[in-house]
Amino acid sequence: MTARRAALTLICAALPLVCLDGSAVYAQNFARAPSINIGSRIPAINPTIAPRVDPNIAARSVTAIGRTSPNLRIRPACGSAYRDGDGQCLDQAVVSTDGGGSGGASGKGKNGGPRRNVLRTADANLHTVANEIVAEIDGALTDTQADAMARRHGLARLRSQNFPLVGATIGLFRITDRRPVETVSREFAAEAGVHSVQANFRYLLQDQKVVATEGDPAQYALAKLRLPEAHTLAHGADVTVAVIDSGIDVRHPELAGAVADSFDALGSKEGPHVHGTGVAGAIVAHARLMGSAPAARLLAIRAFGTAPNGTASTTFVVLKGLDYAASHGARIVNMSFAGPKDPLIERGIAATAAKGILMVAASGNAGPKSLPLYPAANANVIAVSATDAQDKLFAASNRGAYIAVAAPGVDIFLPAPDEKYQMTSGTSFSAAYVSGLAALMLERNPALKPDEVRAILMKTARDLGPPGRDDLFGAGEADAYAAVSAVASAALVAATDAPTPAAVKGPDREDAPATRALNAPAAAMAADRPAAADRSTAR
Repeated sequence: MTARRAALTLICAALPLVCLDGSAVYAQNFARAPSINIGSRIPAINPTIAPRVDPNIAARSVTAIGRTSPNLRIRPACGSAYRDGDGQCLDQAVVSTDGGGSGGASGKGKNGGPRRNVLRTADANLHTVANEIVAEIDGALTDTQADAMARRHGLARLRSQNFPLVGATIGLFRITDRRPVETVSREFAAEAGVHSVQANFRYLLQDQKVVATEGDPAQYALAKLRLPEAHTLAHGADVTVAVIDSGIDVRHPELAGAVADSFDALGSKEGPHVHGTGVAGAIVAHARLMGSAPAARLLAIRAFGTAPNGTASTTFVVLKGLDYAASHGARIVNMSFAGPKDPLIERGIAATAAKGILMVAASGNAGPKSLPLYPAANANVIAVSATDAQDKLFAASNRGAYIAVAAPGVDIFLPAPDEKYQMTSGTSFSAAYVSGLAALMLERNPALKPDEVRAILMKTARDLGPPGRDDLFGAGEADAYAAVSAVASAALVAATDAPTPAAVKGPDREDAPATRALNAPAAAMAADRPAAADRSTAR
């Protein structure tokens, strides 16, 4: 038995653990796990047992031990040269990635009317849903009128909904013939009842499964973030965090009682998913593990489902998630996903920020050569990169001037569906830790504004890499105890002079235009209420 297999066997024997090694899954039944009386702590694993494994090199396939979890999709790790602009692994190396999106400029058109936002597609096969467009349409249109308008342009209206968050009625349309998306978008945008047209962009969750490595893989993040000390001051009580992600196992012991409300923006019948359950656990775990804000309340918003290219979502569905979070009391929105720049989601983020809601996002797992990914690269969002147990940057983590802080995101020990546990990596989980840290700060001082939270996080971060702010770690690794302690200092709360991520313009970063994002809601044309929507409260 190799040293790596020995390490995994030891860890799996300690807890009902899902251990991920490239293309293989080790799973051990919860019932067979020995009882461990450790409260909220996990015993350290001897760091000499397992050799260091490069997370960007796919491990050799080995025989699965025990039964495998039906909820897991295992993808081999891959380097940045084999990732597209969303961080998705590809079969062949790519020359470059396109992290940008499409969007029309504000102002007047040549005929004096408002300039239309018309789709300009680049790398459409990577970043958009084929043969679908999203359009803002006149809310006064009836269903019959909207369908007739769509048919005139060779479209079928799949669904439409009024979104109070952005003050607009948005329709999702499918192209029924073989005409190019650009042509259809341009023609449809000329309709009197259509205000803007864009692609239905694709978003991917930002996780990467790797084998356990040296160091303490069972919650080393607690010490790195100084969470035990921070929890002497706050636990995130009475702070609502919306998690826009895949399905969360609300019955997992680590999450018991933490999920205040659930909403299925997909209307799907999929069960809980490993990614959403792990992200939720990084924030509120409170049984054998410990999240960064164990007393916080979660809004579990399912917006990502299994797709041929991985666990994915779209513009329309993500906007539904944002709209629900903003209207159901979220103080913080965690977005552990990434994709191209998206005009409609930019509007949603601008409107969410205007409501005083803090947003945290994964910087992305597309590696050092990737252009900025969104929503992290939006100026209203706190972008988080990932570090490992040795304070080194996660090899697949995105870099850039938009990075605010870093947090542990390599070999993170988290809950998985069906009362199991997982060891996983990705900027997704770094973002989740920071979302929980922000909840601690808001419990301590509910009057804090998002910019003040960002400033304190950056001012109190532990500097890593070159002195001062850099494009790898931002201001450094987040320090929960220092940040929560600083909230009590009126002088520091008032001081918002902490270094801030640069506002990169053009294709890298651009603030979302405020125009029309905060208009009064238009009359709903056809509310989209999926029959399978799950709005349940965890027991």
